[in-house]
Amino acid sequence: MKSRLLALLGTLVLTANAADRPNVLFIAIDDQNDWIGCLGRNPQAITPNIDALAKRGTLFTNAHCQAPLCNPSRSSILTGLRPSTTGIHGLVPGIRQVARTKDAVTLPQTFTRAGWQTYTCGKIYHDGSIAPKDRASEFTTWGPAPFQGLPEKRFANLPGSPIKAMDWGPFPQRDEDTVDHQIATAAIKALKESPADKPFFIACGFRLPHVPIFAPQKWFDLHSPDSLKLPEIQEDDRKDTPPFSWYLHWKLPEPRLSALRQTGEWKSLVRAYLAGTTCMDAQVGRLLTALQESGRAGNTIVVLWSDHGWHLGEKLITGKNTLWEPSTHVPLVFAGPGIAKDARCTRAVELLDIYPTLLDLTAQPAKAELEGHTLLPQLKDATAPREWPAITTHNQGNHAIRNDRWRYIRYADGSEELYDEQADPHEWKNLASDPSKADIKTELAKWLPKTDVPMAPGSKQRTLSYDPATHRAVWEGKVIDPTEEP
Repeated sequence: MKSRLLALLGTLVLTANAADRPNVLFIAIDDQNDWIGCLGRNPQAITPNIDALAKRGTLFTNAHCQAPLCNPSRSSILTGLRPSTTGIHGLVPGIRQVARTKDAVTLPQTFTRAGWQTYTCGKIYHDGSIAPKDRASEFTTWGPAPFQGLPEKRFANLPGSPIKAMDWGPFPQRDEDTVDHQIATAAIKALKESPADKPFFIACGFRLPHVPIFAPQKWFDLHSPDSLKLPEIQEDDRKDTPPFSWYLHWKLPEPRLSALRQTGEWKSLVRAYLAGTTCMDAQVGRLLTALQESGRAGNTIVVLWSDHGWHLGEKLITGKNTLWEPSTHVPLVFAGPGIAKDARCTRAVELLDIYPTLLDLTAQPAKAELEGHTLLPQLKDATAPREWPAITTHNQGNHAIRNDRWRYIRYADGSEELYDEQADPHEWKNLASDPSKADIKTELAKWLPKTDVPMAPGSKQRTLSYDPATHRAVWEGKVIDPTEEP
């Protein structure tokens, strides 16, 4: 009888402790650059719900991704390892294949094993990167991940583009028919059904403003084409950038600025991106309202992030796959217990820091193998110093080092770029050849990854590599003709 009472008491204590542990609401956005209202980078951005979340917590105004492409970025966040460590540089292989070879325990695995009720819906991992047989080891429950695909192009007038995703415009008519509404609904359902005696880790991955950028007309109406301002550009922006910088974006499907101008689609794309962002923000609002109504907001840590940025004409291109600011700079917000409210941290941070930070915030043991660093000091005091810069990698040998003031880029062929982000936020003047900046380059170069492995076995993507024997760039196995327009 006594042993049964002790066992019952132990169970009650564990249950109470479990209920006291903070929940985590993990919100991911797809291809969202820094056009967020609270970041102040584009005054046309309308994101009241993300702005309100930032007021409730700490906004990192200088946060950067580990890779400017979905799968390597998300794999890095969820394993806590750099692309230069795992070799995940493209859309495949999937995270689980590499996690097994690296003996990595992923972020959702860690929370599942520690007793959190875990759930995911939408796009958290890159689509299809986890085989069904592996999913039980990541999240205890999986929700819908609908894809916003259409059988034919509907709006964009880009000649010679067979890529259905390169499309944008007002569609469908109702929010309820959008993919992000369905994803938010699934996450809200998970909130309502989450057991009260167990902490939850709910991951919700929104798809907008990833192409195809379709949103109901009412979101487009908030961004009138008559008053729309296009990004500032410099027509000769390529004059001081090394050829290898353009090879990173070689023959990708996202349209060049020249094509958008020829077809009159530049303004329509910018408008669609702003509308898609506002539409997505509305679904973030639905989810945060449901959290508040659940009565568990006071004990829930909310982290909101985007996997990478997106060019909209800057550097004469659109899309991602670069090591410049529009491609790496992303929103990052933490809010909840133990986090300073209405705080803005200007320190350079990276998405790799999310994993160790969540371990700290939920009182779980630190993991020595993680390559990021906890943001807990900055979440308590936004002005707290930080030793490390943000490091972004795209394919083996190409890295950007971003600190509070400077961006230093070194490519696989040894070419360089250096930008003073305070004096030149558009990155129009490459200072790498300036002798007076040699010490700055040397200091930043110390942070280049010491481990830089080739692409993981099974990688299948549009690949760029460098042949040191011939000093030539190689695209999909063929030497690049430097006279060909990239």
